[in-house]
Amino acid sequence: MKTTDNLTSVLKSTHPNELKEVFESHWEKIVSSEKPFSDYMKGLLKQRGLKQQDIFLAADISERYGYKLINEEKHTRQRDTIIRLCLAGKFTLLEAQRALKIYGMPSLYAKIPRDAVLIIAFNTGIYEISSVNSLLSENGLETLRPCSQEL
Repeated sequence: MKTTDNLTSVLKSTHPNELKEVFESHWEKIVSSEKPFSDYMKGLLKQRGLKQQDIFLAADISERYGYKLINEEKHTRQRDTIIRLCLAGKFTLLEAQRALKIYGMPSLYAKIPRDAVLIIAFNTGIYEISSVNSLLSENGLETLRPCSQEL
């Protein structure tokens, strides 16, 4: 996160005429990929030695649909689908927040009770979807929605 804060600080004082120099000097910090979500997800899964098919199984998402989501061939409007992928990948809270942001979804927000429970799940290592759903349900909150295959 510190890198993002530093880059944000640099951009605050950057004149439009200086963009080329900023991009060149901070290239490694700027997402330059055509498929940033795909690169981010695949990078984290590879780093953890996890296979995509295992993630889809744990997230209760069909392999066909899961591959299309991660490869950015398809887009979902269901935030819970991305949360399911993050839980299945055993992401930290910061990693999950970044995945949501890169995907264009709202981050988890501590003042929303359902999001607060999800934050606690990430922070305490509760990654199994059924366990997360039990925690949500026990607190009178809506469970993670099943993944609808928006194909």
